[in-house]
Amino acid sequence: MELHRRVEEALSQLRPYLESDNGDVSLVDITDEMVVRLRFHGACSSCSMSAMTLKAGIEQTILKMVPEIKRVEALAEDAV
Repeated sequence: MELHRRVEEALSQLRPYLESDNGDVSLVDITDEMVVRLRFHGACSSCSMSAMTLKAGIEQTILKMVPEIKRVEALAEDAV
């Protein structure tokens, strides 16, 4: 649970930027392999720049704040 809280903390720092573009992101899961799985919402879910946002902004912030995490990936809109 501590790991989830720290990842959520990192995401909360990024939310104002995503929300300013009418988007958001939610934490879906942290796998046993230390991979964070996210889902984009709103404008972010259909934005052509979301892959760059994921790698350049979100992943870097999470890796910096939660060094145990190995990778961050976004799930497709219809993935469970």
